[in-house]
Amino acid sequence: MSVDRVKQYLSRFSMQDRLQEFQVSSATVELAANALGVEPGRIAKTISLYCEAGCILIVTAGDTKIDNAKFKAQFGFKAKMLNAEDVEPLTGYRIGGVCPFDNPPDARVYCDVSLKRFDSVYPAGGSESSCVMLSCDELFHLSKSKQWVDVCKKREGA
Repeated sequence: MSVDRVKQYLSRFSMQDRLQEFQVSSATVELAANALGVEPGRIAKTISLYCEAGCILIVTAGDTKIDNAKFKAQFGFKAKMLNAEDVEPLTGYRIGGVCPFDNPPDARVYCDVSLKRFDSVYPAGGSESSCVMLSCDELFHLSKSKQWVDVCKKREGA
């Protein structure tokens, strides 16, 4: 099971106790925020996109969306979400539980600066009912992120 895989991965860093599992779904930003009792922005959603070889995983604040022009300027091609049947083979996780760590080698992870306004964030923990509490620096390190990027639309009032 993917949660066990994430727990094993986190144990390499003595962080397995950060994994939280719920009796309710946390498969969407809204459901995860409700399960945790936090604002949606603190949910670190992992957006899965096609690239030439494998996929790109962009980890963003839950209250943001990809800005197509910024994405294209950063990566040199148009953002295209993975089709449902490609999510698990390319990311290593099922829809609703895609997390940014322990992914296949052809899945490149990038963290978006939209996360940096929070002390802690909650990426999925490998299932539709789990998450992990991490600081932004821990998320960047554990995900083996290539770099911080700015590819999201500005939030209203920000």
